[in-house]
Amino acid sequence: MTNAPVHSEQHNGYVVSIYHDDDPESPRTWDSLGTMACWHRRYHLGDEQLRDSVPLYLARLVNDLYDDDCKAQRLYREPGETRHDVYGISESWFEHRWAGDSCARLLDAISNKAVILPLYLYDHSGITMNTTGFHCPWDSGQVGFIFVSLEDVRREYGVQRVSGKLRRTVEDALRAEVDVYDDYLRGEVYGYVIERDGDHVDSCWGYFGDFEEHCLGEARRLCCQ
Repeated sequence: MTNAPVHSEQHNGYVVSIYHDDDPESPRTWDSLGTMACWHRRYHLGDEQLRDSVPLYLARLVNDLYDDDCKAQRLYREPGETRHDVYGISESWFEHRWAGDSCARLLDAISNKAVILPLYLYDHSGITMNTTGFHCPWDSGQVGFIFVSLEDVRREYGVQRVSGKLRRTVEDALRAEVDVYDDYLRGEVYGYVIERDGDHVDSCWGYFGDFEEHCLGEARRLCCQ
């Protein structure tokens, strides 16, 4: 260990030192509720990297979510078209029709089948991510979405219907995932080392967020056992 501690204290006869975790595990490798789909020229972010345009990615997501052919045909049908006009048309044709449309219409269709939130990145002397955006228009912008299908929500929470209250709960869960991922991006991941009389007693790594709330509190608790 070569880096200096960010905090050190005496506690109950022990020396507790808090360090940055230099090799933390990405929280996107965990079992997550949401999927992060991102685009950026320099950073590999989230779970999926967009290779096509944003509208085309969203169009494909619409296809995945609307797996009932009849519903999909009604969704894609333009004014004046009948179900016979779109019957048997391939998914790729649907994708390209939607890809020429606005993202707002695509997102509206997705929201009927999923909970989806935007992802924004601020890039200035480090990077940070949230779901609400940043005030600086030059060093920030949208870089993706985090979403979960209503089908997966029903399976995860054991319900038949996703109420408005449950949808808000899921939105909070997705924001919490983004918060933890933001800790990872900002390097706010820590570990503790406990020593006594110069000898190593215990250590643990991988504490995300405020080290005083999580990492240091756990180390102090161990010193009192």
